[in-house]
Amino acid sequence: MKNILLVLALISVCLNAQENTKDYAKHVATLDSTIKTLYDVISGDAGVERDWELFKYLFHKDAKLIPSGKTQDGKYTARYMTPEDYIYSSGKWLLENGFHEVEHNREVHTFGNISQVFSTYVSYKSLQNKNDQEPFMRGINSIQLLNDGERWWIINIFWMQESEEHPIPGRYLNSKKD
Repeated sequence: MKNILLVLALISVCLNAQENTKDYAKHVATLDSTIKTLYDVISGDAGVERDWELFKYLFHKDAKLIPSGKTQDGKYTARYMTPEDYIYSSGKWLLENGFHEVEHNREVHTFGNISQVFSTYVSYKSLQNKNDQEPFMRGINSIQLLNDGERWWIINIFWMQESEEHPIPGRYLNSKKD
């Protein structure tokens, strides 16, 4: 009787574990689904939790997120973060303030199993608020990806926000071609 109860308990644990395991494969099946998921997973209104497990799933184990910009003394620099660093440094702000990053245009260069994507983005606090019809920020994400034969992995995201000194060139502002 104890053995039967033990086996039933183990089966129950296994079934629960299977139910709690999320299948993220469809999110990385194509280059397009990987980029779409990247934008979707960091976007949301204030108070909306992000799916950080899905976010981390997009990235290769050695991936880096690399924002660039000017320091206070006017020098250009890059900061290197892991996906976990990004979650730690930005997750609370995204949750408290709301943030929607929307891809506006995409230019893709692929050779074999690697791709370089220049993805122009526009950012809003809310897509529902009529007062937020103009983006508060624009820029370009330079996204490097690898297809290992089974799925797409984000290797790096290197980005720069638009500024008065560096407006986004017109060729990167054309509407996204579907």
